[in-house]
Amino acid sequence: MSIDWNWGIFLQAAPFGNTTYLGWLWSGFQVTIAVSLCAWIIAFIVGSLFGILRTVPNKFLSTLGACYVELFRNVPLIVQFFTWYLVVPELLPENLGIWFKSELEPNIQFFLSSVICLGLFSASRVCEQVRAGVQSLPKGQTAAGLALGLTLPQTYRHILLPNAYRVIIPPITSEMLNLVKNSAIASTIGLLDMSAQAGKILDYSAHAYESFTAISLGYILISLTIMLIMRLIEKRTQLAGNVGSK
Repeated sequence: MSIDWNWGIFLQAAPFGNTTYLGWLWSGFQVTIAVSLCAWIIAFIVGSLFGILRTVPNKFLSTLGACYVELFRNVPLIVQFFTWYLVVPELLPENLGIWFKSELEPNIQFFLSSVICLGLFSASRVCEQVRAGVQSLPKGQTAAGLALGLTLPQTYRHILLPNAYRVIIPPITSEMLNLVKNSAIASTIGLLDMSAQAGKILDYSAHAYESFTAISLGYILISLTIMLIMRLIEKRTQLAGNVGSK
């Protein structure tokens, strides 16, 4: 089957927006990066917090962490996107709900809903990775920290977490890549990311091969950049005798 490629389509003027089709793709590329970066910040902070709770010697806190994981990990991501965009604003206090639905621009609504949804969903997976990292460490590290007079939070901060994060850099990298790919689902609620922009180009130009090949290259570029950065971080943070050190 022959394909009539026409890469010059990206330099043609778009029907609206005072830009080209390439401008549409570039705008979507920036939105994808912004959503992924903001969502990752949430995922890392919240995931680390609940990962710690899952490992502390307190049944209530560990159960709380487990409930969070089961809730967010077992509900389909697309359902969570629509829940955060359509349902959660209705559950907010009246003034806050009106502000979100009426005063914010639609694009900001899409962005905030996507960031929160994607961040909290990914946090449930980061939580399990942090838990596994902490539990993989010798129990003597906790005992040594407490014996030195450190409190349990200080032991986590100065001993357990620095070592656990070194161990889980590979799965954390994989989760970052998954987050970027999962961000494409945000287009279902109206976010104009790369996937949505490719769909717009297809609608107005009928050039499916070029538009979706271009965004595939965009996702590959983002993924390769993440892998390179994380590989550098892994090499800089390795300690002799740790897993993966040379």
